[in-house]
Order: sequence, then structure tokens, then C-alpha cells
Amino acid sequence: MDIETTGGRASRDKITEIGIVIHDGTKILNTYDTLINPQTYIPAGIVQLTGITQDMVIGAPLFHEVAKKIVEMTEGAVFVAHSVRFDYGFLREEFSRLGYTYTRKQLCTVKMSRKAFPGLPSYSLENLIRHFGIQTDARHRALADALATTELLEKIFSKEENKDQLSLMINMGIKESKLPNGITLDQIHDLPEECGVYYFYDEEGEVVYVGKSINIKKRIADHFADQTEKGRRLQKYVADISYELTGSELIALLFESQEIKRLSPSINRAQRRKTFPFAIHSYYSEEGYLCFDVIRNTAKSKEKYAIVSEYPTMSRAKGRLNNMMKKYELCGRFCHVVPGKGACFYYHLKQCHGACAGVEPIEDYNKRAEEALEKLRTIFDDDFFLIDKGRDEEERSVVLVENGHFAGFGYIDLNSKLDESALRNAIKTFPHYPDTARIIQRFMADNANLRVLKL
Repeated sequence: MDIETTGGRASRDKITEIGIVIHDGTKILNTYDTLINPQTYIPAGIVQLTGITQDMVIGAPLFHEVAKKIVEMTEGAVFVAHSVRFDYGFLREEFSRLGYTYTRKQLCTVKMSRKAFPGLPSYSLENLIRHFGIQTDARHRALADALATTELLEKIFSKEENKDQLSLMINMGIKESKLPNGITLDQIHDLPEECGVYYFYDEEGEVVYVGKSINIKKRIADHFADQTEKGRRLQKYVADISYELTGSELIALLFESQEIKRLSPSINRAQRRKTFPFAIHSYYSEEGYLCFDVIRNTAKSKEKYAIVSEYPTMSRAKGRLNNMMKKYELCGRFCHVVPGKGACFYYHLKQCHGACAGVEPIEDYNKRAEEALEKLRTIFDDDFFLIDKGRDEEERSVVLVENGHFAGFGYIDLNSKLDESALRNAIKTFPHYPDTARIIQRFMADNANLRVLKL
């Protein structure tokens, strides 16, 4: 298959032409092509490249008018294209706008050409057409490019050693013999290529693994193609699969974390802890200065000490305390960064005000130390909602941060007013753990355009 579009982004641009060639591995059985009215402007550069003008598409069918034909023609077929992610991504996006999930097995002739014909200077369709002398009458027109891709595929098929490689590529690297008992390749191919959380069950119906991915099908396929110790354990114990779509990657991350703690799956390790083994605690010295230290976070220590915050590693805890010490110009001695007695090293660098040397009054020092204490208790200074994509085009996801912690998430209709009352009503509350705040913090840092509504 080949498509022509108004640009390079499936989420923004639209299809202008579709060309389909049905091939049985030996010969062409059927072809289909049509222009599509994209209901949007075709940039001049695209017109120059494809020759498809605005006038040509005005009377063409809309995508929804040919969608059924595309589904019927490609039912049970492998979706083959040169740079398949581009064409397949656009087609899936168009179907998604109609509320339909379009899923097919895929094969990329770029990847296959690299394996079948190593050493060529370029693997663009243009250069492969020239290299093999493939006859075509209209480059950058959908059916002509689809026919050229078909001829290229036949040349790949003609090499006997490519047959096993073709099967592996179609099945995302999975050897059927390596699949767990009860799991079939068809089950894998039927999984959604969308964002969410997935569950692996053993023969007793117990959840043995929880994961998240922006593409559930691809991630699960990766698990069963994996030859590491973890991959072998999954291949041995998994008997069934389920999933929950989230739309938002942030919600997938948060929900995965919650579910791992709730279910304690035997194969998950990284996020199973509900409490972390290290903590920062606070206390007052004999002179009355507010002090901090990093300790082992045990049941006994929780009874004995005033725990401020918990961490997965000693280095994380010490790093956080060290940052607070520098930010609020606290004493290295009273933060247990510098051992011994008397004036600390940081006092001589003029980074400590001299509490350790008896120079700074207790009241002045403790005022800054108490600010640091509040900061250590929470990662976020403000309460806010995060608005992100939903599970379909008609909704948005909502994450609430309140009192410095993750409070919950939910979904709201696209046309609903984004006022505090409506957003709060959409929220399902969840317990917060030390890692959930860090998940949100990292996601916000990596996604600067995320919509934030402060309370």
C-alpha cells in the first residue's frame, strides 16, 4: 500500500490519495486507488512533489466514504509499505478519527531490502527503483508507488534465505515456538497499538506482571521476543493477557505504579515497594537547632524518628538533602554531610552562616531549616491539574496534584468546562507513594507543553 498526504505528521495532516495492491506472495490479485478530499489546504511543496492539486481533490470522496472498502480489501492481509510506519500511521489515524481501530500485521520493505540486498548506497524507494530497473509511470502517486513496492517485494521473496526473516519481521521478531502455552501470534496481532497498562496472568489467573507502553502490541511482542532471563520467565509463566487503555502516557505510568503496588506481581521488581528503604528524618540538637539525617527506613525507625521523606536508594536521599542544604544555606554539620564537631567546611566557604560555630542565632537558622523541612515533605509547591490526551478524540485525561502529592486521575468529556468542580468530579483518588511524585515531575520536565491548571 502507498498513500500521499498533505504533510508528514499523521496527527495533523491528512491523506490525499490511497493506492492498494493485493498480492498473494506470487502474483497480483487486485488493485485499488482513489484520490481523497482531505478537507484542508495542500501545501505548494506537496503539490510540486506529488502533482496532486487542490482542484483534483475537490470532487474526490472523503475518507469515511472509502473506509469500508479499505477494511474489506485488507482484511486478513499483511500491510506492506516502504517505510511502513508512515503509511500505516496515517491510515490508523484516519480510522481513529472515525472511532475505529484499524490493526493489521505489518512489513517494511525498507528493512527487508537492507537485509536482502546489503551494501547498497541508499534504500529509498527512488534509488531502489533505479537500481533494479523497476518500471513506473508516476513517482509519488499512490498506486504507482504501491506497484513499485510490490515488484520490490517480489525480488525479496525470490531469495530463499529471506523467508524465515520475513516471517520474523511480520510477527515482530517472535518465534512461535517461543510463545507461552496458550498464547498465539493472532492474539498478539489483535492487541491494540495504543497507550495503556497491560497484565500478564499465570495458569491460576494470578497477575504475574504489570507493564505500560505507548504501544501495547509492540511492547508485549518485545517481551516474547526477548531472550533475557526476564523474557524467559514471562515465556514460561504467562497464560493470558489483558489490558487497560489510558490514552495519556502519564496516566499509564501512574496507573502501572499503582497496580504493581496493589497486586505485587511476582515478576515485577522495580516498583513493588510501598515504602522505600531510606529516609530523611528531622530532630533538634541539644542547643535547639533543627537538624536532618539520612537513615534506614524500618518499622523501628518510623517509631523512633520523625520521618520527613522516603527514598529508593541512599544516594537519592543524600542527594536530596544535599540540595536542600545548598538551597537554604544550612549547616553541613547539622545535615550530617560533614562529620566531626565545631565549624563545618561550608562555613569557611561562606556557604554556611555559622550555626555550627555558634555564630548564627537559633531563630535565624531554624527559620531557613523549617522552610527546607516543608520542601522536603513535598516535591510540588502548588496544587494543580494536568490536562492530557484521553482514550479517544472525545475526552481528555486529568491528573490532580494536591498538598504537594499525586492525588488521583480521571477523564473528562472534551466539551466539558475545565472548572475546578468538574475536574474534581472526574478524579478517582489513589494513594500517593514517593515514586508517583517523581513520575509526574519527570513527565512534566519532558513535556513542556503539557497543560497545567493551578488551583
